[in-house]
Amino acid sequence: MWMRRPTRYLVLGTAYAAFAAGAAAQDPLRVASPDGRNEVSVEVREGRLQYGIRRDGRMIIMPSVLGFEFRGAPRLRDSLRIMGSSRSSTDTTWTQPWGEVARVRDHHNELRVSVVEAVMPQRRFGVVFRAFNDGVGFRYEFPAQPAIGEFEIMDELTQFAMANEARTWWIPSNISRLDRSEMLYASSPVSRLDSVQTPLTMESQEGTFIVIHEANLVDYPRMFLAGPREQNRTLRAALAPWKDGVKVRGRAPFQTPWRTIQMASRAEDLVPSLLGLNLNPPNVLPGTEWIKPMKYIGIWWGMHIGTMTWNSGPKHGATTETTKRYIDFAAANGIGGVLVEGWNIGWDGDWIKNGEVFSFTQPYPDYDLKGLATYARSKGVKLIAHNETSGGTVNYEKQMDGAYALYQSLGIDAIKSGYVADTTPEGHSHYSQFMVRHHRRAIETAAKHHIMLDVHEPIHDTGERRTYPNMMSREGARGMEYNAWGGEGGNPPEHETILFFTRLLSGPMDFTPGVFDILIERGTGRPRRPDEPRIRTTLAKQLALYITIYSPLQMAADLPENYEKQPAFQFIRDVKVDWDTTRVLHGKIGDYVLVARKARNSPEWFIGAMTDEEARSFDVPLSFLPAGQSYVAEIYADGPNAHWLTNPLPVTISSRPVNSATRLRIAMAPGGGQAVRIRPAQ
Repeated sequence: MWMRRPTRYLVLGTAYAAFAAGAAAQDPLRVASPDGRNEVSVEVREGRLQYGIRRDGRMIIMPSVLGFEFRGAPRLRDSLRIMGSSRSSTDTTWTQPWGEVARVRDHHNELRVSVVEAVMPQRRFGVVFRAFNDGVGFRYEFPAQPAIGEFEIMDELTQFAMANEARTWWIPSNISRLDRSEMLYASSPVSRLDSVQTPLTMESQEGTFIVIHEANLVDYPRMFLAGPREQNRTLRAALAPWKDGVKVRGRAPFQTPWRTIQMASRAEDLVPSLLGLNLNPPNVLPGTEWIKPMKYIGIWWGMHIGTMTWNSGPKHGATTETTKRYIDFAAANGIGGVLVEGWNIGWDGDWIKNGEVFSFTQPYPDYDLKGLATYARSKGVKLIAHNETSGGTVNYEKQMDGAYALYQSLGIDAIKSGYVADTTPEGHSHYSQFMVRHHRRAIETAAKHHIMLDVHEPIHDTGERRTYPNMMSREGARGMEYNAWGGEGGNPPEHETILFFTRLLSGPMDFTPGVFDILIERGTGRPRRPDEPRIRTTLAKQLALYITIYSPLQMAADLPENYEKQPAFQFIRDVKVDWDTTRVLHGKIGDYVLVARKARNSPEWFIGAMTDEEARSFDVPLSFLPAGQSYVAEIYADGPNAHWLTNPLPVTISSRPVNSATRLRIAMAPGGGQAVRIRPAQ
């Protein structure tokens, strides 16, 4: 079991501890962010430890209770005293191997509060608060002590008592025990929430944006938020369970993940979200030169639209012949990788229930794994191996070391894994401590074999990529595939503009953009009717998604034949996937997003803009460009009369000289977007 001793506990004598407890009841302990705008207060009221948060003097979170409920022991919530506290400050800057930004400043003030029960068994714990300019994080720490050895937590009693009736954007959890993240977002007042997933994004009545999430999730279950009771505004931590209902099994010393409250005065200031990264430990890998962001194509979309199958047979997609064709296409277009799904034994029959059947080393007879890996290397392309577990983690872990070693020997340095299951075969929640332990083992084992990970049906992102930069991307939301067969007809035009300010705040998403066959004619032989599942964007918006929906592993999802003789495909050839700087130019949740990103180790900038079902236009100052330098803007815009529903395909491609004084007109059709590459003038 993963454990770490608390780093700094202030030890006080009994007499001074009693004095400190009494003082704390009268005078709350406080810690403020370096800019003074965010302030945390901590105190004991009627024997209960509580915290509250203010921003610019206004309450964001009212006094909220902290504590735990244990199996076979009293609640650790009542009859508490503050033993003492300590403070520290940090101001450092660190560099990401890859990311939305290259350099991250970790500037915070910390308050550590030591707490003890005033009654037997006098259990001790600590709560650490860190106040940043962009939010607050706190976590619990249990030091080694006679009163706490092995324990079982039945509930975490952490509360988030919202100060006013904020508007929220959310997806549900615990619907018929199916805790899936692949759902459409809804919006409602916070008082009407039931049980929701994080990140939970809110806008207060005063216009402050608040995001509740978690960071550094290790050896602990995922946190959901249970909705208010009796129409108040207090959210409560809700943890995913083991089969028997226990939430956490552990032994002191022990520490929980951080609970994070990101805050901003504008929606645009929520991105890039760096709070969670700063609350994760630094990179532990001895070298990261083998970790390389890239674009990829794949034998994947054909399964979703019905032109191929995962299983063996006449329409089997993962054949040697087809894979070579994809490798050739990737090599000819400067695309780094080829994902192949359905290559390995286990897909025949009901593969969703084949968690104990899959082999991760044995290919189907019509797929030459070793030969294709060699062929890909000769073309300067990497194979990406797909590992679908169907939730059978025990089967996967038995094969993991051997499979990863095989991939490493073949030069396969990236895996897309999948966990299509609502519970494990053992009956544990998909997001339980059992599964969190599994995912950490997969990350660590992959790192040992120099393998990058792209995880589908994942535990949500909590910043692990800082510690293990080979944890590249993940799904964890409703992506492109729902446009092929989603029961609601596909993702609505507003969907991506909500994802940007919700799911994407936790980390990169493998959304799989770039489908040019908007009407999915390849799969049906005819254009789809408006009521059938199809892509609910314009083609220009598909290009914009490469900038707005961030992933270091970015897929060109369509069939290669749908890119042939398409001038707009040049943008996918040119776009970068690793960034030095990110600036959100305009944004409104559910309506529109305009973001500019500067490529890592390059003078090029890219702008992505997307809108919902409404047409919109903006004049964008290019003042972020260096003064005195000349550039060319290559613009991919919605064409004449473009419309996501009735006319999604027109794209106008143009170029013009620009510099730092230019104001660039960004015009978007309903459901449309615009993609711009800005390169130095030659």
